[in-house]
Amino acid sequence: MAELPAAFHLDRARLRASFERASRGYEAAAGLQAQIATELLERLELFRFAPQVVLDLGSGTGRITRELKRRYPRACVIALDLAPGMLREARRHQWPWRRFERVCGDALRLPLQSGSVDLIFSNLMLQWCEPLPAALAEVRRVLTASGFFAFSTFGPDTLHELRSAWAQADGYNHVNHFSDMHEVGDALLHTGLVEPVLDVDRFEVDYPDVLTLMRDLKAIGAHNVTEGRSRTLAGRSRLARVQQAYESFRHGEHLPATYEVIYGASWGAAGRAAAPAQDGVVHIAPGSIRRTRGR
Repeated sequence: MAELPAAFHLDRARLRASFERASRGYEAAAGLQAQIATELLERLELFRFAPQVVLDLGSGTGRITRELKRRYPRACVIALDLAPGMLREARRHQWPWRRFERVCGDALRLPLQSGSVDLIFSNLMLQWCEPLPAALAEVRRVLTASGFFAFSTFGPDTLHELRSAWAQADGYNHVNHFSDMHEVGDALLHTGLVEPVLDVDRFEVDYPDVLTLMRDLKAIGAHNVTEGRSRTLAGRSRLARVQQAYESFRHGEHLPATYEVIYGASWGAAGRAAAPAQDGVVHIAPGSIRRTRGR
């Protein structure tokens, strides 16, 4: 992958603080994230895994960790997140008879032994990892040789309307850089993960106005933490310019916010076929996910 411009480097201290602040209200605002996680979970049904150790990487409040523990009741299931507040919220999803572990850690420096995890599940976390190959190298390190990595991440078309509107208002970054599918695939191979399979889908979420979109992004902790961000609060005039620019995307009563989602899977160092191949083409899931509108 080409090195990102310095303006798109992420401030990880601010990133952690952002998700910490959002932890209590995260689930109420993260409807799209939950839907994408459910789709990713359904894709695991293609495989009959019997893992001993499962890692929910970037677990957030642990809602999906609970489902992983339900699916793999005999496994040691670990919820790992950068923000301690998210892990505190995860206690609500603990069942006395099906408890999972909670670990605070950074995906760029996983506090786990090499070759110790059989299955890594990561929903919408990799876009917060910069550089991406560093996070994937850690995934590769902690996976067993025959381990499996299933993930989703946002692609470059995500929030393109908001990016365009802000570009007309000032010269600062307001939306993160998102790697495209080919960059993600190259990074997987470069770090030693094998048999990668990726596909893309798009969601469109409707909002009455751009300020509601911004409030929703803030509620899930998706703040602008790039080095190229503005260091001052946006004044009324700049916000007015953003609102005016975003209006060019309006469809009737709604303003769309596009989310491009990359789904992926790969194996550890030993390598295995990701799914049955037909005519030289490998498929990881039948069909594509449904396009949704609204939250």
